[in-house]
Amino acid sequence: MSLEKVVVHPLVLLSVVDHYNRIDKVSSQKRVVGCLLGSMSKGVLDVSNSFAVPFDEDDKDSDVYFLDHDYLESMYNMFKKVNAREKIVGWYHTGPKLHPNDIKINELIRNYCPNSVLVIIDAKPKDIGLPTDAYVAVEEVHDDGTPTTRTFDHVKSEIGAEEAEEVGVEHLLRDIKDMTTGTLSQNLSTQVAALKSLANKLQDISRYLGQVTEGKLPINHPIIYQLQDVFNLLPNLNVPELVKAFTVKTNDQNLVMYTASIIRAVLALHSLINNKTTNSAAEKDSGKPKNDVEKDEKDEKEKDTKEDSNKKDVKSS
Repeated sequence: MSLEKVVVHPLVLLSVVDHYNRIDKVSSQKRVVGCLLGSMSKGVLDVSNSFAVPFDEDDKDSDVYFLDHDYLESMYNMFKKVNAREKIVGWYHTGPKLHPNDIKINELIRNYCPNSVLVIIDAKPKDIGLPTDAYVAVEEVHDDGTPTTRTFDHVKSEIGAEEAEEVGVEHLLRDIKDMTTGTLSQNLSTQVAALKSLANKLQDISRYLGQVTEGKLPINHPIIYQLQDVFNLLPNLNVPELVKAFTVKTNDQNLVMYTASIIRAVLALHSLINNKTTNSAAEKDSGKPKNDVEKDEKDEKEKDTKEDSNKKDVKSS
């Protein structure tokens, strides 16, 4: 069965990031390596768990590297006791790009999984988008008759989670949420990030179509079909009813914003007037002589005494 898609669960991402941060504190190693556990069903590879594997390599010589097989086998045996359905489906490293010795490491992992999948997980992503890239090893046939070589072919990947994992991720995000920022600013930041990601994707599509038009890249019909489906989903903005609906919606939103701005200005003026009144009264009280203040207090006490006596007279009558 051919592999169509790789689904990476949040638990795998958390484990890889934790592995990378732990190694980064004690070593100058640029990437970390580990095994992926999961299952295959109907062309979809479900990567549900992972574990780290001791790894080291020489930055200058790609042929010099170390992968602890004994540790890998002992960890896999322990994971099988916990969940026998999870099998080794491939391996990961934190890249962020392919390395020259990845093919050799993949051949070692094939001893435990014949159809090994490599997932590159960027622990410190700089660009907006998914931090995962999936690859499978394929035989590359050369036109000049030279022997075939193994290379990596890209596979579609996505982030997926079950209901229990979604609840756990929500609780985790709730704990690490920045309390200094409000909900409105968070929503705006999320929308801005989504629009930036969409703009990057559109630029990639534009560059690809430009290179196809110039003859630099061959025509890939599945990609063209998908782009046509995207264009078919776009609304026809030349319909008068749709233009009117957009205009009415925009005007309603602008009216709400305008009304909110007016209310905010009125409340600010009201607070300013109250502040001025309070300050003026405080200045008058502080400017009176001490004798005048005592006289006012004495007059108030005499006034209260007279009112009490009048009430007693009324009761007695």
